Amino acid sequence: MALFLSTYVNRVDSKGRVSVPAPFRAALGGQGFAGIVAYRSFLGPVIEACGIDRMTKFSEELDVLDEDSERYQFIGSVLADARQLAFDGEGRIMLPPDLAEYAGITSEAAFLGQGKFFQIREPAAARAHVEATLANRKGGRGPGATP
Repeated sequence: MALFLSTYVNRVDSKGRVSVPAPFRAALGGQGFAGIVAYRSFLGPVIEACGIDRMTKFSEELDVLDEDSERYQFIGSVLADARQLAFDGEGRIMLPPDLAEYAGITSEAAFLGQGKFFQIREPAAARAHVEATLANRKGGRGPGATP
């Protein structure tokens, strides 16, 4: 399973292409699709993305869920909204205009590792999100904190 860590900001060219960070492309290596799967987040103006293997697991989960369950409806909505975005020869994807507009992305895109998936955000919004999250920790300890 792919593991996405760190944050990268890359330029979006005039044709809507953006380079997926090399460490993210490496994490996706060996999957059945050379690219990413992207969809609108339910958390706000954010694009969520992952490898095809994660989408396959979501699809398999539908087979065992009750069709009336919230989880079934959620996964079904994600699968319906998802787009397969293939890498070109330079490791770029074509960011669909409607997804870019949804996330407020114009000239740059921030890629934020989230473990098993990643987010694509407008860079200033990404920085504000991370800073607000860290400021709201209220003295809690993050993973790996030592006593």
